[in-house]
Amino acid sequence: MKVGICSDHGGFELKQILLPFLEQQGYSVTDYGAYVLNAADDYPDFVIPLAKAVADKTMDRGIAICGSGVGASIAANKITGVRAALINDYFSAHQGVEDDDMNLLCLGGRVTGFASAQELVQVFLNAAFTHAERHERRLKKVAQLEENK
Repeated sequence: MKVGICSDHGGFELKQILLPFLEQQGYSVTDYGAYVLNAADDYPDFVIPLAKAVADKTMDRGIAICGSGVGASIAANKITGVRAALINDYFSAHQGVEDDDMNLLCLGGRVTGFASAQELVQVFLNAAFTHAERHERRLKKVAQLEENK
């Protein structure tokens, strides 16, 4: 699986923990930045390129980290085809994929502990969309919203 990851300054430390963790798990990982800690950087500069790569299927899944995870989630969801969510619990990490075909996980670098982040990422990446009729029906309604922008 090809996984893209990005962070701004607020998520930089957590991204530095997750990069080797993902590689040790055998994922093909692409870092979309930030590449250096810069307190003046802006999360959209990293989240949008990652979200576009997820939307066009260059990346199978994405992980975006900012200070709270909120800004990353808002920015990622502006890209058609991205289904991003800020995740703080085990159930949502897999249920978001299984029921809603979530393809981009957002984390808060200032609020998510390292061990929790590793667990959430692993659960997210191991989950699969169920393709249940009710979930397909709901996703079609969401896709219609994107088409009517």
